[in-house]
Amino acid sequence: MKYTFLLYSDQSGATEPTPEEMEQELAIFGAYIGALQEAGVLVATDWLQPVETATTVSYADGEAVVHDGPFAETQETLGGYFIIEVPDLDTALEWAKKCPVAQYGKVEVRASGMEG
Repeated sequence: MKYTFLLYSDQSGATEPTPEEMEQELAIFGAYIGALQEAGVLVATDWLQPVETATTVSYADGEAVVHDGPFAETQETLGGYFIIEVPDLDTALEWAKKCPVAQYGKVEVRASGMEG
């Protein structure tokens, strides 16, 4: 079964990382991605552009309305995702606990697709 990890973190006090901090962050995520690949469970992963670049579409009175910005004003923002394929939720949760974002944010785990 496929599971999607939605990665949330608080960006309200975030500053631009130094090159050293960025290198360290990339190494941490690189190791996690490598572990997922080695286990043969990684389907896809990607970073998302900053929330300020979001565009939201909704309907009001039957008309499509396009808004610059995110769906909701919040301090925690969706920053990326992982999709893995594992036998069950317990295995997915074990991988989610190892995700670097779990150390400072939240990892929401959802089964992907329809159950047959």
